[in-house]
Amino acid sequence: MIKIWSDGAEAGLLDRYGERGSTFAYLPDRPATCAASVTMPVRLPSWSVPFGLLPIFDMNLPEGFLRERLRLAFAKATGTFDEFDLLSIVGRSQVGRIRFTGDKEQLEEDVPFQSVDEILAHQSGGELYGYLLERFARHSGISGVQPKILVRDETAFAAMDPAAQRLSQSYRGATHIVKLWDPNEYPQLAANEYFCLTAARKCGLEVPSFRLAEDGTALVIDRFDLRKDGMQRGFEDFCVLNARRSDEKYRGSYETQVMKRFAQFADSPHADDDREKLFTLLALNCAIRNGDAHLKNFGIVYDEVLGEARLAPVYDLVTTSVYLPQDGLALTLNGSTRWPTAKELRRLGETRCGLTAAKVRQVLERIAGAIAETAHEVKAYGKAHREFTEIGERMVREWEIGINTSLRGVGE
Repeated sequence: MIKIWSDGAEAGLLDRYGERGSTFAYLPDRPATCAASVTMPVRLPSWSVPFGLLPIFDMNLPEGFLRERLRLAFAKATGTFDEFDLLSIVGRSQVGRIRFTGDKEQLEEDVPFQSVDEILAHQSGGELYGYLLERFARHSGISGVQPKILVRDETAFAAMDPAAQRLSQSYRGATHIVKLWDPNEYPQLAANEYFCLTAARKCGLEVPSFRLAEDGTALVIDRFDLRKDGMQRGFEDFCVLNARRSDEKYRGSYETQVMKRFAQFADSPHADDDREKLFTLLALNCAIRNGDAHLKNFGIVYDEVLGEARLAPVYDLVTTSVYLPQDGLALTLNGSTRWPTAKELRRLGETRCGLTAAKVRQVLERIAGAIAETAHEVKAYGKAHREFTEIGERMVREWEIGINTSLRGVGE
């Protein structure tokens, strides 16, 4: 049995249910503000699913290589290794406001310190890769097929904002996400994402502070769910909002599972602005040829579960078509996974986001300008880092195609 903590308070108990399912029950007299998710209000009856974990508890489970590494390290001790076992290992350190402990344990989050500057300056990618995974795997409650780890460097948090309030020296939670990649599988993926995030920022989208390691093997990102007072903001991805497990992240359409679902939960005076930003993000994904914009790569954030919900900052943004030339959309748009035309994106913005035709044209031109500006930076980086030159040139070509077909409608 696992105890669920919400905003640092005991919320309820999670247990296995049937042969393969799970059930969660709130503790007696829990206030409504203790809800584990915007989709799971506090109530007397339990919340149960016949297979796996409830989506909010499944949301941050590591996938791929990191999950396998944890299985090899802990399966012998646990005897089995299912979602419950994985949650019991990484549950104390998670993205968002929910934490997990044993039912008799108290919540103590103690992520080891790791200098971010040391990661950024490191010149031996393979050695760093193994060291960080060995030390931080069990502290990394964050989803993703590619390895991501959570580390703590409270002095470096939001370092690029001199006016930002610094976290207390007594803070022991994770402050940064470090993304690592196997260079033999997806070469230069860290630099790829770095420039995609750069383009997103130039589009006017909110992007957490991010930095690329000198040798290009790691990307370090400030946690966007961490407030300056050391508390976590609520975060829920669109798998959770659609009541789906992480392995169902490629099911659905952008119109229904993203646009329509966001409208249901976008409870803030800034909803119109956020809908424009969501449209901007969708169009940007199409233009840079990111075929991995699935349900887990969009989310909402909030300070109080019963309060205002906003579109989450941008994360997990890459040009996948440089590795998968035949790649298409992760979800359907207008019933298809092929890259959309500018006409189709204009229709999406006007009919699903309530934007005027003039505003849609303005958004698409702003994206095109941001990508073109970033392309110059890609070329300059490629000249200084020959190992990136080929990938960089392919990225720029893909972006040019994306701009012409999905933003400006050349040939329509």
